[in-house]
Amino acid sequence: MTKKLFKISEAAEFLGVSIDTLRRWDKNDLLKPIRASVGSYRYYKKEDLELFLNDIFVMAKKWVLVENPKELASEFYCVDSQTFQSRLNKLGQQLENINDLEKSFSLITSITGEIGNNSFDHNLGSWPDIQGILFAYDLNKRKIILADRGQGILKTLKKVRPTLATDSDALEVSFTEIISGRFPENRGNGLKYVRKVVSEINKLTPLTLYFQSGSAVLNLKYGDLALDISESDFLFHGCLALISF
Repeated sequence: MTKKLFKISEAAEFLGVSIDTLRRWDKNDLLKPIRASVGSYRYYKKEDLELFLNDIFVMAKKWVLVENPKELASEFYCVDSQTFQSRLNKLGQQLENINDLEKSFSLITSITGEIGNNSFDHNLGSWPDIQGILFAYDLNKRKIILADRGQGILKTLKKVRPTLATDSDALEVSFTEIISGRFPENRGNGLKYVRKVVSEINKLTPLTLYFQSGSAVLNLKYGDLALDISESDFLFHGCLALISF
């Protein structure tokens, strides 16, 4: 049976984005079409569109792994902290309007802000390639994604803790100790606060957090007393976070 193929205009309508956005995603290797030859028309498989629509985490993972990154489409990209704060405020307003989040929306917004601000604070003036962060969310599926192509937790914290040797060690320190990579400061509480909200505070709306930096992955949920840190099957510089609620 022939699989359904969408023209670029049909794919844009299916995803609710512009044709120019699909062209940018093609250039950035975020969503690749089928092309008979260079310069020929773009066509998209329906199952590829559905996967992309259903899982924004796929988009974020591709972006942190691509070798020659380009800036993302504006609807997912925050080039600076001011842009991020503006979109974070919008997220907070949208979360507040969800009935069962009346007592939890501020906590969800605050930990999203801590993770995003952490990316900007610790890479200020030293982004390896692309400045800024990916910030996307799907409130129907209750997912918030943040990603950056920054230095990563290990390289950042080695400025104030040079004995740190692995991504796993650095990830544990960042979520358990008051420490900052903004040399020569020796303070900071952002990710420790995120852990407290997810594991201790927000019992009204149980949260889960996936947080990766380098090759180390933290999986955290409400009620966890210890950190569950493991090795990922893919490696990148920067950070990737998924908040589910």
